[in-house]
Amino acid sequence: MNMRSPNPACDEFRRQAMSRRQLLRVGGAGLLGLQLPQLLAAAETASIKPRAKSVIFLFQWGGPSHIDMFDMKPNAPDDYRGPYKPISSAVPDMPVCELLPETAKRMDKVSLIRSMHHKMNNHNSAGYYALSGHAPPSDDQRLRDSLELYPAYSSVVDHLAPNTNGMPTAVSYPFRIADGSTTPGQHASFLGKSYDPLFFEDNPNSNNFRMPELSLPKSLSLDRIQNRRELLKIVDQQSKLLDYSREAAGFDKYYDKAISMLTSPKMRDAFNLEAESKEVRDRYGRTTYGQSCLLARRLVEAGVKFVTVYFSNSIGGRSTESGGWDTHGFDDTRMFKIVDKYHFPITEQTLPTLLDDLEERGLLDETLVVWMGEFGRTPKINKNASRDHWPQCYTTLLAGGGSKRGYSYGSSDPQAMYPDEHPVRPEDLAATIYYMLGIDPQSEIYDRNDRPLVIGGKPVKDIMA
Repeated sequence: MNMRSPNPACDEFRRQAMSRRQLLRVGGAGLLGLQLPQLLAAAETASIKPRAKSVIFLFQWGGPSHIDMFDMKPNAPDDYRGPYKPISSAVPDMPVCELLPETAKRMDKVSLIRSMHHKMNNHNSAGYYALSGHAPPSDDQRLRDSLELYPAYSSVVDHLAPNTNGMPTAVSYPFRIADGSTTPGQHASFLGKSYDPLFFEDNPNSNNFRMPELSLPKSLSLDRIQNRRELLKIVDQQSKLLDYSREAAGFDKYYDKAISMLTSPKMRDAFNLEAESKEVRDRYGRTTYGQSCLLARRLVEAGVKFVTVYFSNSIGGRSTESGGWDTHGFDDTRMFKIVDKYHFPITEQTLPTLLDDLEERGLLDETLVVWMGEFGRTPKINKNASRDHWPQCYTTLLAGGGSKRGYSYGSSDPQAMYPDEHPVRPEDLAATIYYMLGIDPQSEIYDRNDRPLVIGGKPVKDIMA
């Protein structure tokens, strides 16, 4: 049995072993209303200057091909380099696929990490690794969400450096991603439900899109919940029924966040995409992904700290109208037909527009944009003229938020198979994101058994301006 002290706050304080000097560094923060986790985080991060105020995390579920986009190898053998040719970009020595000419023009706004790598070959295990920055216990397609696994980046941020501006710290949409079972790393896990990102599945591209009901139970609708008092009454009843079980911990804070969001004029305004001109909406693209990225810009502009946009709910397959980047294993040239008609055009329209829009509004320097999948694709083309899963080397794109412009970090070998220099693991990317937000990657969070767990690896400081 796990015996607990009658005073968990004191235990937490002793575990962290905060020195008097650290307390003095954060001054009277406790007197200003910060609770202990935030007080500890403030002490740990006092020496780290935040570069970014917010993050837009664009997760490319399914695994985009690095060798066909941002790490092309024109001198490789035919069965490696593929059907596309590189074109010059705005930065010398940073060529881009010929199907991405607008993206090429914005390469002076981005940093590329071309040496990402890990060993997880299945979507769910690799997806969890990419979304949490921590390796799963095994490389298993059947990996399921569990309180034994790490929380999402946004939940860690909410736990250690929550918003104090009346806006939610984290919002994610418009899909729950899965490959058979729900992919772990999308929620707060052992941190508790109160640190879940506010999530919705409404389509921002629909004609009647408005601020959704978010993560309220499906049995409850805004028609049934007339006002704050009624909702709090329901929460109170739920809490009593559940007897404050460990699974129910955090429900009250979670619903408080939902109430705040549902009743906030600032949030309603942020969700009002109709306030944007037709021209702006058309520039982003009248797709779910395009309008989701426009909404992400509106949310960070309104003060949300961490916005996660999922490219698709499925890993992908045969369709040229929906799905993620997993387009291998079908009839001859299937992969290239699909990405030509669907993935590349959407990316080519939306990513450059988002970067331009953030720049024009003075938001890019304070907003870190992260574009990445869970892995890349095999450099060698398979018998179906497609590429398979390849976690051993792939590329992540970052822009804004204090990152360097027109910069490439790390490199792959001549066939884009393995890192050639400066290899970067997902935990190092996690550390980079936290560091740029002003959070010490060596900060600790506690699992269900009160074990201290470090949140990140080693930040890639070379990409920071």
